[in-house]
Amino acid sequence: MEMKIEVVQVPVSDVDRAKDFYSKQFGFSVDVDRVVPGGMRVVQLTPPGSGCSIQLAGGGGEPLRGLTLVVPDVVATHAELTRLGAPLSEVVHYENGVQVPGRSDEPWSTMVFFSDPDGNHWIIQERPGAG
Repeated sequence: MEMKIEVVQVPVSDVDRAKDFYSKQFGFSVDVDRVVPGGMRVVQLTPPGSGCSIQLAGGGGEPLRGLTLVVPDVVATHAELTRLGAPLSEVVHYENGVQVPGRSDEPWSTMVFFSDPDGNHWIIQERPGAG
């Protein structure tokens, strides 16, 4: 048996604002933006290089926590996304369970954080060999 997560619904109060946020500030590709029979609007975006997309679920809802993007170089990603206007935390890592500034040599330890306009909390985590 094989199973893959391919789409995660992200609750948003304003679909157009969220679409602009993810596509313009984070470089997500807009794969689908259409109204389906019954009148529901479907907006699906995919992060660069990802096999999993997000679908913006209009109407709001409880924000999600722990949505995670992995990258091979979080410092370079931070620089590029900051250039695009993304609202990111500084690069941090954890030592003995304590968050400290900067990159670590320890795999999986270095990350940045952000929240979208609806309070969905994301992590961008450095993973050796990610791509």
